[in-house]
Amino acid sequence: MKVLIVGSGGREHAIAYCVAKSDKVDKIYCTPGNAGIAEYAECIPIGAMEFNKITAFAKEKSVELVIVGMDDPLVGGLVDELEAAGIRAFGPRKNAAVLEGSKAFSKNLMKKYDIPTADYENFTDPKAALSYLETAKFPIVLKADGLALGKGVLICNTPEEAREGVKTIMQDKKFGSAGDEMVIEEFMTGREVSVLSFVDGNTIKTMTSAQDHKRAGDGDTGLNTGGMGTFSPSPFYTKEVEEFCNKYIYQATVDAMRAEGRPFKGVIFFGLMLTDEGPKVLEYNARFGDPEAQVVLPRMKNDIIEVVEACIDGTLDQVDLQFEDNAAVCVVLASEGYPVSYEKGFEITGLEEFKKHEGYYCFHAGTKMDGGAVVTSGGRVLGVTAKGKDLKEARANAYAAAEWVKFDNKYMRHDIGKAIDEA
Repeated sequence: MKVLIVGSGGREHAIAYCVAKSDKVDKIYCTPGNAGIAEYAECIPIGAMEFNKITAFAKEKSVELVIVGMDDPLVGGLVDELEAAGIRAFGPRKNAAVLEGSKAFSKNLMKKYDIPTADYENFTDPKAALSYLETAKFPIVLKADGLALGKGVLICNTPEEAREGVKTIMQDKKFGSAGDEMVIEEFMTGREVSVLSFVDGNTIKTMTSAQDHKRAGDGDTGLNTGGMGTFSPSPFYTKEVEEFCNKYIYQATVDAMRAEGRPFKGVIFFGLMLTDEGPKVLEYNARFGDPEAQVVLPRMKNDIIEVVEACIDGTLDQVDLQFEDNAAVCVVLASEGYPVSYEKGFEITGLEEFKKHEGYYCFHAGTKMDGGAVVTSGGRVLGVTAKGKDLKEARANAYAAAEWVKFDNKYMRHDIGKAIDEA
């Protein structure tokens, strides 16, 4: 089978790693890919939003399956275009990807179908939003409605911060058209947990849990990023929490989407907050999380192609989804200055060490080839993942492996998975 992966980050590298292990696959392409993905796939310089070129390439090469990793092409309708051309594709269609593409849609869906989430109001008029804030409780959360690279969420502790937030999102349009509509919701407290799931339109099978660190600095300080590291499983995701979510959140979301005429096939990422009142949905994503995929997929026992095809064919109920009884931790190596401004083009050394050690992975996010060298080309550069018999061992292994890699301006947090010690 020929498989095409759409995307260029650590998530797509983790997907490519799993696809390469499948006996069903004999050729992998990736558009546009990166220096790490090139180990498994032939990388083609086509952008993830160049739908016509992706479709034409898939037809020309007789690709039998396309796995869309990124949010933008899913929300934009790439799966619809591929299916219209007779190409099998993994990921939600446009009318289902709106689950991530519009926070207003997802909040309204949860309200309509009694899926636990924070109280909220939606606004398209900044004046109305400012008026609402005059009587609101603080802290409060402002969310740009559309896609904003994981950065369109502002936690405001004071009315002044909230008014500035409305200006940033809706008037200055810092996140572009994502801020045409805005959600204002109550601030929830508790542990955050991420749960990825495979969905075939009817059946949902959840993967092992994970927990990420969004802030740039140690101690959860600094700006929000796309993720500075993750660990899996989360010690806070207990059997009781899982049972509650199975009953009130997971299947309820799949059933709600089907009832709305938007059957969801692909991956639903559930961002959960474990509050004193029970688990509540913070957000949905319509694809594998990044860097969550980098700790979840290496622990999956199943052939990813068999699971993906079951999602497309509506036979997921026949799949016994299994994960290793161990743990994994991912430490993101970033460029100093991320997520604001940073230099690129520095040579990366030490990558060969990962081939010498089983249970260690280096997933590329912001890299490219320059001559014969791998160089930095983004803010998040690499995701260093390591397994261990438990979270503490995995964490120690990941930080040891992070020292194998050298490049100028290398930056990382030193407390990824520290919450493990508090569990």
